[in-house]
Amino acid sequence: MLPWSADLAGRIDEHVITSALLRGNPLGDPHQRPLWVYVPPGYDLEPERRYPAVYVIQGYTGHLAMWRNRSPFRVPFPEAADAVFAGGEAPAAIVVYVDAWTRYGGSQFVDSPGTGRYHSYLCDEVVPWVDARYRTRPDAAHRAIMGKSSGGYGAMITPMLRPDLFGALATHAGDTLYEYCYIPEFATATRHLRRYDGDIWRWWADFAARPAFTKGEDATLLGLLGVAACFSAREDGTVDLPFDPVTGVIRPDVWQRWLDWDPVRMVPAHAEALRGLRAIWIDAGTRDEYYLDLGASAFRAALNDIAVTDELIHFELFDAGHAGIDYRYPMSVAWLCDRMTRDD
Repeated sequence: MLPWSADLAGRIDEHVITSALLRGNPLGDPHQRPLWVYVPPGYDLEPERRYPAVYVIQGYTGHLAMWRNRSPFRVPFPEAADAVFAGGEAPAAIVVYVDAWTRYGGSQFVDSPGTGRYHSYLCDEVVPWVDARYRTRPDAAHRAIMGKSSGGYGAMITPMLRPDLFGALATHAGDTLYEYCYIPEFATATRHLRRYDGDIWRWWADFAARPAFTKGEDATLLGLLGVAACFSAREDGTVDLPFDPVTGVIRPDVWQRWLDWDPVRMVPAHAEALRGLRAIWIDAGTRDEYYLDLGASAFRAALNDIAVTDELIHFELFDAGHAGIDYRYPMSVAWLCDRMTRDD
């Protein structure tokens, strides 16, 4: 396998979208965002044909340019997805790569006074922008969303909140079952914060003043601050941590705000939307360091509890940790595209 990029059978159009919803966001992040749109082979040769669309979102600290990163003996996802369509392994589709990065490393694809209106940006600006400029099939039944980790989380919650827009999803090791994926990190974070007298903002000032990730606590504290800014910011943008940063004792009222965003716990309130989906792909590695294999199992069980039938679900646990599972993405793309077009 060569380590260099290959020509695509389709093409990727690179755009910059100007967002009214992200203008003036709390962190001062850019309101002009990159957006990539992949069109499959033959798109320009069949001007009357319309295509399903798959929206792809990144994990925490992920940004759009990372899709071009090349690991040894691995093909980057845009090339792997192109090969799926070029080889006829899946019905042709448009693939949209969305950027929702923030100064803290991510937005969890929710609207928050601590970060900005990233859920609304995706749903109310990006989707209409793409539909207006590309020959999509502009209905929920032919629009899917997928991602890994925090991107998998966004893929789980977005069809729940906007079933009018998204009718299928794929979540690879998506954040869920928060008592396992987050609480263990709280204890680690509390120990790290001893160096900063329990003040995460002292750490943040230090982090911002030096090369990133040069101290052992950086990844844990960045994730904590970033997710807290998404799930437990006050209306004025003040960020509340879900535990006491000196003792580690859980703050029940703040922690409940996180739990309200747990996909497993969201399922019952969004049962009708979930039963209306055409396809749900769920997978995770059995050695996932954040126990997201347990979260995947719990999410599937919650779906079964509301009578989402197994024929709509692809569920799989496989031998892996949290990293290095990008080879799974083309599998879910092919499956989603097949399911979105199966009854056409």
